[in-house]
Amino acid sequence: MIRAFDMFSGGGGSSYGATLAGASVVGGVDAWALATEVFADNFPEAEVFTGRVEELEPRIILDKIGSIDLLLASPECTNHSCARGARPRLESSRETALQVVRYARVMKPRWIIIENVVHMRPWSRYPDLLQTLRDEGYRVAEHVLNAADYGVPQKRRRLFLLCDREAEPPSQISKKRGLKRPAASILDKPGTWNRSPLDNGRRAAATLERAERGFAALGRDVPFLIVYYGSDGAGGWQPLTVPLRTITTLDRFGLCEPSDDGPMLRMLQVPELARAMGFNNDLILERGTRRDRIMLLGNGVCPPVMTAAIETLVGDDALDTRQDLSDAKTTTRTIVDHGVCSLGVAPSVR
Repeated sequence: MIRAFDMFSGGGGSSYGATLAGASVVGGVDAWALATEVFADNFPEAEVFTGRVEELEPRIILDKIGSIDLLLASPECTNHSCARGARPRLESSRETALQVVRYARVMKPRWIIIENVVHMRPWSRYPDLLQTLRDEGYRVAEHVLNAADYGVPQKRRRLFLLCDREAEPPSQISKKRGLKRPAASILDKPGTWNRSPLDNGRRAAATLERAERGFAALGRDVPFLIVYYGSDGAGGWQPLTVPLRTITTLDRFGLCEPSDDGPMLRMLQVPELARAMGFNNDLILERGTRRDRIMLLGNGVCPPVMTAAIETLVGDDALDTRQDLSDAKTTTRTIVDHGVCSLGVAPSVR
């Protein structure tokens, strides 16, 4: 079985996808303690390290986890993303991507997958990253993948670098056939969550204007989504018949619904956003505040996309033992740092 280690693991989106592909996740590392706690909840037998990758020694990590075949890495992306706007970029954050090579030199995996925002490519040191990987013996293939093409009900374009030390990595990653999953597919049944009148006297004028554009296009009897926070270049609303727009680290999307008392509004909830990322309902996301959970999801990797990338890169011969995710969760270990501190449970999140 393929043994995988997850750098910049967050709450475990890449590892979730790796497990669905049939890999065994033996460890992960992240600088955010809450993220590693969530990771440990979902992969309770993985060796999980809390700390900045540049401050940890990959040799010590390797001694604890044993040899690996696949290194997964989603370096810090905030300082590449266009969502940062005109704010200054922090070069030290962007250079965390180069830590992937430092870990690879010690861990010597055959395969590496690096995931990041597409805006990583114009980074001045991006060519250095590619060349350094090649200098270490890896052949590299660049892919820009949209999660909506892989069964995820969200439009989310991300850069995937597929690296292989022994063969040329694939030039294509097959998309999922059939219709794209619409945003409607993530919604909980009516009545699950509280809602309030759209025009309750406290809404911002911009929110009401976005809703009016939805009414103008669809009428007042059809539910739709509005973009509640953040800039939007498409009118600030979208129908439920297409995939959700990209989830960010903000509580961004509101559901506008008709009712006998006039239009009602509620925000999309954490379980719905988790489904929009491509997680199944078995994801354990019980720690931290609502804002923390949304940040974990918005910073995460869509598991079905990672599954497709791994299956294409590694091949069926290497992934000869498929696992059910519920079984795989019993094959990974516990936190190795400061222990787990429960921050409270919200039953609706499971």
